[in-house]
Amino acid sequence: MTIIEAIVLGIVQGVTEFLPVSSSAHLIIVPWLLGWDSPGLAFDAALHLGTLGAVLIYFWRDILAMIVTLPRALRHPGKVLKSPDPRDTIPRLSLLIAVGTIPGLIAGYFGQGIIDEAYHQPGGPPDRIIVAIAMALAGLALFMLVGEKLARHTRVLSDMRLPDGLAIGLSQAAALIPGVSRSGATITTGLFRNLTREDAARFSFLLGVPIIAAAGLKGVYDTFSGGLPQDQLVIFVVGILTSGLAGFFAISALLRYVQRATFRIFIVYRLALAVVLVLLTVVK
Repeated sequence: MTIIEAIVLGIVQGVTEFLPVSSSAHLIIVPWLLGWDSPGLAFDAALHLGTLGAVLIYFWRDILAMIVTLPRALRHPGKVLKSPDPRDTIPRLSLLIAVGTIPGLIAGYFGQGIIDEAYHQPGGPPDRIIVAIAMALAGLALFMLVGEKLARHTRVLSDMRLPDGLAIGLSQAAALIPGVSRSGATITTGLFRNLTREDAARFSFLLGVPIIAAAGLKGVYDTFSGGLPQDQLVIFVVGILTSGLAGFFAISALLRYVQRATFRIFIVYRLALAVVLVLLTVVK
């Protein structure tokens, strides 16, 4: 892999991790379209360290507040989850994120190996995998379309309770499949729970911290346990830094965007990309 490839893939990971278009799909599609060798699972996973850094820096106040209030939340979970007191919003969010993370961790533990074996093959993905990604892109686009139509946008973070955390957490587990999109699935589920777009996105990003951290740390472990040449270390660092910078701006841009617009542009993009991918497999 070259420095240029690392920069391009870092930007792809940073932007698509937070926009509802699927980072895992784009990290497969972009090398396939450009005729590059697969960057490898370790590099893909290590890029999550960059997006993790972006979330931690952007939401550092929220994350610090949740860490500080977590002991109280754990001592009185029932009270915190049901409390109407606005002061319990932050500790309740910390509990909801903890609960919502469990389905994703279980899915990752049992399913990641199967996904990796199917979607990351030497010599690039076969056509059937590209078609499967296209189907996932289109399927979640339709899910997002229905969510946009039905959402009432009447609830905010302080209104969230245990069923919200469980529902959004379950949708995050589905994002293990390339093409689904972690942010797309969780934000749309938030819309089905009648959250405002901005608060659905904000909770989605905070919920992603444990999962993104787990993926990034696994990538680092896999990289260094197998040994990494010095020239490849530089490439990994460049990719991670690029991913973090792109991710920070993607978070900021999406949160500003959803204050004034719908997710329709992302629905159209997903459907268009799905059609293009299927056509490319046909005309090859």
